[in-house]
Amino acid sequence: MDAVDIARAQFAFTAAFHILWPTFTIGIAWFVTLLSLLWWRTGNTVYRDLMRFWMRIFALGFGMGVITGIVMSYEIGTNWAGYSRAVANVLGPMFMYETLTAFFLEAGFVGIMLFGEGRVSRGAHFFACLMVASGALFSATWIIAANSWMQTPAGAVEDANGIFHVVDWWQAVVSPSFPYRLAHMVCASFLTGSFIVAGVSAWHLWRGRHLEVSRAAFSLAMWLALITAPAQIFLGDLQGRNTLKEQPVKLAAMEGLWDTTRGPAMTVIAWPDQKDQRNLYALDIPHLASLYLTHSWDGEVQGLKSVPPSDQPDVPIVFFAFRIMVGIGMLLLATAVAGLALRLRGRLFEARWFQLLTMATMPLGFVAVVAGWTVTEAGRQPWVVYGHLRTAQAISPVSAGAVTASFIGFFVIYNLLLLAFFWFAARVALKGPDDAAPPTRERPGLERLNTTTLVDGAAATSGPIGG
Repeated sequence: MDAVDIARAQFAFTAAFHILWPTFTIGIAWFVTLLSLLWWRTGNTVYRDLMRFWMRIFALGFGMGVITGIVMSYEIGTNWAGYSRAVANVLGPMFMYETLTAFFLEAGFVGIMLFGEGRVSRGAHFFACLMVASGALFSATWIIAANSWMQTPAGAVEDANGIFHVVDWWQAVVSPSFPYRLAHMVCASFLTGSFIVAGVSAWHLWRGRHLEVSRAAFSLAMWLALITAPAQIFLGDLQGRNTLKEQPVKLAAMEGLWDTTRGPAMTVIAWPDQKDQRNLYALDIPHLASLYLTHSWDGEVQGLKSVPPSDQPDVPIVFFAFRIMVGIGMLLLATAVAGLALRLRGRLFEARWFQLLTMATMPLGFVAVVAGWTVTEAGRQPWVVYGHLRTAQAISPVSAGAVTASFIGFFVIYNLLLLAFFWFAARVALKGPDDAAPPTRERPGLERLNTTTLVDGAAATSGPIGG
């Protein structure tokens, strides 16, 4: 492997690792915001306990996202100087806007979100949660805008030295693929967050612990999954049609389609042989790809052979990653529908097989996100800026040995960070909401009323008001 291949592998590893945490924090931040709203408006302590519990887990993921995101900016500077030189006029401002709109907003309110509950009013705490969750969305918006410009560049011109200059900021930010990719990524975060909450809650239901709060969280999570799973498939269809128009070679790699064809079949599974430009052991369903790609029986779809082999992506990687993403999406949809069926039969909280199923599906959202990111980025190759700047032109003058050394260092450190996250997050998640709740610090005088003791010799009970 030369320096280009190793630098690509290093960035792929660090970016795939990093994307886990924005996915996690967007979904969980909005779930915490929903719980804060419900606690504020209803006064039900179940929502308060759930909010405190999931805030602790959110904080761990938020920290991981910050740490791993910083590293990527250094990688761009050290390994991809040609890329930085060419696109700085376009992407530099977008990254700055992310800092101004997202990082400042999150930094300004995350302290109130994590430590202000009980010290500020419920309405103020909800507002802080809303600002942090909105900041996470703003961050995703600017990053997706930058990446979408690389996928479908617009609003900028390239000079004789290969440097891009913006001529229309609206077109540069809202590039042809941006709305579809943003909606697909945000919905993926919500869907992933739903199944994280459902999986943790199912664990406690299966163990018969923290039943009241676990049932509330499980119910909310399954409602959210029922909404976001079909929405994600619909948004994926929209993005696929946009890819057919804007990046037909990528779409041909996703489908394993070598020849330009009218009414193409759907290749369920095959082994793409890039050397001979054909599929081996293919299982095809006639005309089905034409129906979902062009919404017609005999629509025309461009094949991989329409461009030289040097302009084709690594087809097996794109082909199999796409099927992993779609397969997981269908499985999550089936799980959400099964949850609805159990709810209608009054067995949502009692079906132990379903609790085991939701625990098993808990990490699948992350796998689908990484697979989808692989389709997006590997499918763009051999271009960094699609159709303009090749990956080989974007590399810095660095040696393969230097990049390998830093890659090994990142691999070791990132896995240690992941183990640390699993250690601390698992301890919080397995203990459950009751153990996570800190002492309540309400308005003066209210604390004395939180315990009511019956001293008439018949019974003694205690508990928070509203519990």
